[in-house]
Amino acid sequence: MIFRRAAAILQVLFVFAGLSSPGITLAQSAPQSPVLVAADLRDSVSLDGAWHWSVDPYRDGMAGFHGGIPDPRMRRSADLVQADVMAKDPRALYEFDMQQSPVTYLPGSWIGHAAEMRYYQGLVWYQRTFSAAPPAPGKRIFLRIGAADYTTSVYLNGQALGRHSGGFTPFAFDVTKLLRAGQNQITLGVDSARTKDDVPPPVTDWETYGGVTRSITLVTVPDTFVDDAWVRLTRDGRIAATVRLSGSAPGSKAVRVRITSLGLELSGTTDAAGNWSGTAPAPGKLERWSPESPTLYDVRVEAGEDVLRDRIGFRTIEVRGTDILLNGKPIFLRGISMHEEELGKNPVRAMTPAAARALLTEIKQGLHGNFVRLAHYPHSESTTRLADEIGLLVWSEVPVYWLVNWQNPDTLAAAQTMLRENIQRDRNRAAIVLWSVANETPVSDARNAFLRTLIGDVRVLDDSRLVTAALLSKREDRVMTIDDPLVADLDVMAINTYNGWYSDDRLADLPSFEWRSPVQKPLIFSEFGADALAGNHDAVADPHKFSEEYQAEYYRRTLAMAAKVPFLRGMSPWILKDFRSPRRQHPVYQQGWNRKGLISETGQRKLAFGVLAEEYARRATKP
Repeated sequence: MIFRRAAAILQVLFVFAGLSSPGITLAQSAPQSPVLVAADLRDSVSLDGAWHWSVDPYRDGMAGFHGGIPDPRMRRSADLVQADVMAKDPRALYEFDMQQSPVTYLPGSWIGHAAEMRYYQGLVWYQRTFSAAPPAPGKRIFLRIGAADYTTSVYLNGQALGRHSGGFTPFAFDVTKLLRAGQNQITLGVDSARTKDDVPPPVTDWETYGGVTRSITLVTVPDTFVDDAWVRLTRDGRIAATVRLSGSAPGSKAVRVRITSLGLELSGTTDAAGNWSGTAPAPGKLERWSPESPTLYDVRVEAGEDVLRDRIGFRTIEVRGTDILLNGKPIFLRGISMHEEELGKNPVRAMTPAAARALLTEIKQGLHGNFVRLAHYPHSESTTRLADEIGLLVWSEVPVYWLVNWQNPDTLAAAQTMLRENIQRDRNRAAIVLWSVANETPVSDARNAFLRTLIGDVRVLDDSRLVTAALLSKREDRVMTIDDPLVADLDVMAINTYNGWYSDDRLADLPSFEWRSPVQKPLIFSEFGADALAGNHDAVADPHKFSEEYQAEYYRRTLAMAAKVPFLRGMSPWILKDFRSPRRQHPVYQQGWNRKGLISETGQRKLAFGVLAEEYARRATKP
């Protein structure tokens, strides 16, 4: 932690000084936790299902009321059965009982645990037992949590494994030596509270969904294993592989990458640190991944006793002038933005493969889309793998959102960690073409330095994709100028614009708005939208806001404006589905929901859905 903070401070200082950082890269600046790439395809045991839960609003299970270690009568992580101890000892006292606490089913936010948890922000404890056999000789076992919001403390059989902050990326701990034959107890302390120094800060425009929102698994690997493997198609037409082994003997190990259906094999030997890279010309019969033909190949990475399997597509993405090129050909991104929230009246952010398919199918088939912006944080592996499978290009984002504490090195370090964990998890997903480092952040020197550090990190971790950020623009009358100084550092410009909704402009005037940019790069309208309560109709010549008619006309006029922007190369309007947001409290139209969805929270299509679908169908057939 001290080293990470020092590295972050140095990065900020060098950016402010206009210098490049002297050899400090994201990969070098902090100890690396296990990546366990493609862990969802490895041998594992699921710990999803029934868990006991207990609220701890004063965090007594973390510390005593005078500070220091928690009092034993409050220590939720203790490796014992409270009721048994109290039954045997009349003087024993516990002010909790994890084994007799209510039961819920994970993954899923605590919003769904009980009605009183709707707006709870704080610490909740989870506990369950499970049976295990001793690890086989030469094997290691990791406890992996797909995501838990926001800070999670993990205990196994009463022993602290560690903590993780950030609600949207996976983390893992080696539990090989702590597992015991027979019954084991796992305890999680999940705290959803955030401060101004966190990423994101407390105020957002989406639901926090505190709790364990993605799967918990025990992953078994050999003692020395493939921790990270990135296999991709380079822009010069070669298959490249970058592999890192972890374990007791990662150096001087033979590595082989095979794609049997292409007759391709790459091989070599790791260096002393367990790293190896290799390339080979792409086979002539390689079929490139695209939305029209989302071809995936079975890839094997072999090292010693370990075999890592993944399903990977191969394509290139680049910018030439104001064009975005997919596999060397210009493409227009016909998209929509989406939050990670399943359809239904009471979502709990349990994004199962079926839940992801229901949403992505509406984009791909219903809207005739080829692109989705996964806002405003890394979404689940279920979603990104499905995008690979069905052919949807993806914008993936970290939650550097609104008023981040730009001058705090710890805040920068937290953002860097989230970015690294996101990219390392998903570098093998062909669908992802854009890494976004921020959304709607106010311009300042400190903010520019912070985001330029993240942009540099992206380029170190993944030079095969494009970098963007959702920015704001300057308005003078009906002239919109893209004047954010960060544009020069990005591959693709992206602008959120809401003229006609968060302004009193007449909708009829929107097509006359002009867009200008001093920098010649492709532009995405990353957000535009208007609220409408599904079923609320106002069939008059000048409909009121919150009606389906107003939303539909807003889309017609905004799309007419967009058609006149010569360097526009994509759109991801806000948003596919109505989503929960505590900010939105109009008692008639919102009731705790942001209503800018083209479908309601239960999937009812609004009039504007058809407007956008018609536009995208037209663009899909345009040469």
